[in-house]
Amino acid sequence: MNFDLFQTYDALIFDMDGTLVESGPLHEEAWTRTLKEFGLPIIKPLMRALCGVPTKETLEIIAQKTNTPLRTSVTEMNDFKEAIAKSLMHDYVKPTPIADIARHFYGKKPMAVGTGAYTEEAKAILTICGLEHLFNAIVGADQVTNPKPAPDVFLRGAELTGTAPEKCAVFEDAELGLQAARAANMAAYDVHEHFGYVNEYFLD
Repeated sequence: MNFDLFQTYDALIFDMDGTLVESGPLHEEAWTRTLKEFGLPIIKPLMRALCGVPTKETLEIIAQKTNTPLRTSVTEMNDFKEAIAKSLMHDYVKPTPIADIARHFYGKKPMAVGTGAYTEEAKAILTICGLEHLFNAIVGADQVTNPKPAPDVFLRGAELTGTAPEKCAVFEDAELGLQAARAANMAAYDVHEHFGYVNEYFLD
């Protein structure tokens, strides 16, 4: 990997799931169990399109797009899914090759994580993968008002690293995340296009 490509940026910001961490199988299993438990349809293209959207918002979108009434609150369903993910975490997650970028620039540039996951879960996953210590800030969806594709998580990451948005580079695997990075006026690197890494989350 050519790390020189990223020398010109003052700070680096990474998405987590599907970018830093191979967690697609974990979340696919947790989502599959949750949707079955609460009677919501599993539509793979829709789930993949919603990659990076927080759990509660994803549930609301699924219900709306499939005209399926929710049996209970999105908070209860979110808690159900998070409990499954937590119980399976150690068996499913591992770093991706993109994590080598963060390892290379550790101590050389400020770095942050901007994720659609909630902060507690993100820290747990990054700790399991041996990555949490690399970052100056971890910004979860619970820390901002608007989730991706809004730029909030990335702008907050830039703020916490003390870096102007236009001097940041973002690494993302999902289209909504790439939109968020561009909306933040940051350089956006699609990990599929630039590094050939594929997140297998709800692939056919």
